[in-house]
Amino acid sequence: MTKPSRPTAGDERSGLSRRTLFAGASTVGALAAAATLIPRAPADASAAVESKPAPTKGGGYSLSDHVKQYYQTTRI
Repeated sequence: MTKPSRPTAGDERSGLSRRTLFAGASTVGALAAAATLIPRAPADASAAVESKPAPTKGGGYSLSDHVKQYYQTTRI
C-alpha cells in the first residue's frame, strides 16, 4: 500500500474552484435578472399625496365616513 502524498507548496489550490466560480456567476446573473424585473416607482408618486392643512383653531377631529362606519359597527 502506498501513502497518499501530501501537497507541496507548488501544488496548493486556491479557494476558488470551478464550481465556486460558476455558482457565483450564476448568482450574479440571477440577481441582475431580478433587478430588471422589479418595477420602479415614479419619482413624483410621493409628491402626489397631499395632506389636509392643520386646523387653525386646534382640534383636528372630523367625523369622516370611515369613523361613521366604525360607529355603526359598535352598535348593538
